[in-house]
Amino acid sequence: MTRVLAALIALLLVAAPSCSIKKLAANKVGDAIASGGSTYETDDDLELVGDALPFSLKLIESLLSATPDHIGLLNAACKGFTSYGYVFVQNGDKALSDPGLATEDALKLRARHLYQRALRYGLRGLDVTYPDLSSKLMVEPKGAMAPVKKVDVERVYWAAASLGLAISISKGDAAMIARVPEVEAMLDRAMALDEAWGAGSLHEFAITLASAKPGGADPAALKTHYERALELSGGNRASLFTTYAEAAAIPAQDVEAYRALLERALAVDTNARPEWRVANLAAQKRARWLLAHAEDYFLLPEGDAPSSGDSR
Repeated sequence: MTRVLAALIALLLVAAPSCSIKKLAANKVGDAIASGGSTYETDDDLELVGDALPFSLKLIESLLSATPDHIGLLNAACKGFTSYGYVFVQNGDKALSDPGLATEDALKLRARHLYQRALRYGLRGLDVTYPDLSSKLMVEPKGAMAPVKKVDVERVYWAAASLGLAISISKGDAAMIARVPEVEAMLDRAMALDEAWGAGSLHEFAITLASAKPGGADPAALKTHYERALELSGGNRASLFTTYAEAAAIPAQDVEAYRALLERALAVDTNARPEWRVANLAAQKRARWLLAHAEDYFLLPEGDAPSSGDSR
């Protein structure tokens, strides 16, 4: 969506002579945003996408002020704030440029706030379809998710991802860690309804969640999820390799597996699946950083240089 079109939409919403017309306009635009493919996801310029996303997210929030129960917009807000927080804040240029401790803490705090913002939108959307789901989820997670249908797996995934990521960067926060059962219930329900959804996205998220839980993850379970996600994605999702490298190779102190997985991430053809292009570019950026910083995670022999793919 161009800035000119966005400006026209904003003008229409302000100038509409009645609340009903304003809501109708917002619903029409919301339908278009929610149903259309995103040009952001197929772009080949990661920096451009990062600069443009905040404007689009604020536009979505403006539309939601006129039509607060629009399910498509609520999911778009949840997905957008989660993605922006992870790709451009938690793993953005500032985070990957060896910031000082104060800067790192500030970025984690900002990312956590973005994930929590995303979660509010995600749960609001689920509440529209399944009344009081969000309040029930905190009391009886599995029971709360029982009524959810297969058509809503995507919405459940993004709500779970936003909460899971917030928990993952809140180590030591007992209140956040106590919410792990909510994420597990959402993921388990999504898996039961359509475990192949998102070409292995649920299995990849299961790896992330397992490694973030206190006590660590079961290597055999991680491998099962990895192999299934690899099968479903056809090896075209670079984030799967970076996720598995961090979740499995680092705890096992297997530097060779670590490097091999990250090289596989860098070998992914970003044109093979255009709809995953931005996600793959972001994952490859992290793979290069991880390769260059292997010494932060492993005891390497003196003079063991980073892989050549990560000097860029």
